[in-house]
Amino acid sequence: MKRRSFKKHRWAAAITLVSLASAVSAADRRANFVFILVDDLRWDAMSCAGHPFVRTPNIDKIASAGTRFTNAFVTISLCAPSRACFLTGTYAHTNGVRTNERMEFDHSMPTYPRLLQAAGYETAFVGKWHMKPVADPRPGFDYWLSFVGQGEYINPKLNENGHSFQATGYMADLLTQYAVDFIKRPREKPFCLNLWHKAVHGPFTPADRHKDLYQDVLLPQPASFRDTFEGKPAWQSRRRSAARNEKLATRPSLADLQPPAWNPRDEQKLNYFRALAAVDDSVGRILDVLRETGVLDNTVIIFAGDNGYFHGEHRRGDKRAAYEESIRIPLVMCGPGVPKNGGEFEPMVLNIDVAPTILDLAGVKPPTSMQGMSFRPLLAGEKPAWRKSFLYEYFQEKRLSQVPTIAAVRTENWKYVTYPEIEDLDELYDLTKDPIEMHNLANDPAAKGQLEKMRAELERLKKETGYTAAPKR
Repeated sequence: MKRRSFKKHRWAAAITLVSLASAVSAADRRANFVFILVDDLRWDAMSCAGHPFVRTPNIDKIASAGTRFTNAFVTISLCAPSRACFLTGTYAHTNGVRTNERMEFDHSMPTYPRLLQAAGYETAFVGKWHMKPVADPRPGFDYWLSFVGQGEYINPKLNENGHSFQATGYMADLLTQYAVDFIKRPREKPFCLNLWHKAVHGPFTPADRHKDLYQDVLLPQPASFRDTFEGKPAWQSRRRSAARNEKLATRPSLADLQPPAWNPRDEQKLNYFRALAAVDDSVGRILDVLRETGVLDNTVIIFAGDNGYFHGEHRRGDKRAAYEESIRIPLVMCGPGVPKNGGEFEPMVLNIDVAPTILDLAGVKPPTSMQGMSFRPLLAGEKPAWRKSFLYEYFQEKRLSQVPTIAAVRTENWKYVTYPEIEDLDELYDLTKDPIEMHNLANDPAAKGQLEKMRAELERLKKETGYTAAPKR
């Protein structure tokens, strides 16, 4: 049997066997699930995380009723690949969605929606899918409402269960209404709703009702905004990739330039936070309808971001790089099986852990194909063996070739970053002494022993996860 067909057979068998076993043992009153995913949301962009001016009262309600994860990360900081990781519980190099460039995982792979559906759940997807650029329904969902790619903030084209149409209104509000309508349906089954917002992805576009928020706010300058890149990889200070255009190729690097004056009233950055306000409104509506329909106490609510985002740290915008601002995500949960009353959860959890955790909380055994770890035992106060490190990966994209392929390892106190496809410096940071990652210790003789440990740990993780380089394009 060919390798690809063998994988299909193995994954299909996993779905069948797990669902049959679960269907027999499932309780009549299993928990519902609502998973709200936000695009490009920084880990600290919530008032419950101590943000200096952003107010997210409804997101905070989830945290105060349950748990906020203070060390949540993605294994790849890019929209489509991270979404594939959430769904499949696998690394990008395993599920095949390495970039945003028209990639989608093999639908024979087990996902938590498919396994829940097979175990008797009613499942729905509402929002941004973003992988292969078609809006058609995907396997595993009884109800589907989505759009092509990034979609539009205003008057978007949507696809409901295979029917395309032009909608009128603001995207976050529209998605919320479809999600509310799904929750209100009469049903005899438990449900799993995935509400995956377009917001707050650029171009940052707030709803009209929020366009004047934060009028008196002065954006604080990040501590790493004036990074000189001394002792760091050369690629980080380049303003362009190795450009064919000679004028661009000869422009001075960022290392040769002083950073511009910090703009404390940058409208683009303020619009990012203003767009978040509609997401917080959405969370409030979802909480209200769960309460009105009498299922709030029996619903696990998960709120997360698909990757981090730079707001001037290291003179960067966007994400992709292995710095903390890029790889950390917000994650809050409440509901059955989650500790109550606003505690903080410190162990490192990953986007690939969400799928097996949802399944575990639903009483469905996660398939062995999932590389993430269910953190349900940790939530229950048990003390299972838990990770002390994780692999971070990023694969160079054709459309943004100035960011090279990255393979990195983060432990509780250290980070080691490599660029396997180019000749450049490695990076080593002591996160305890240097949390903003300004001082690269990779060439420091005093850190040689730690460097060797991190190199060995990176190689161990690559082997353990079956890491492979991207196919030649």
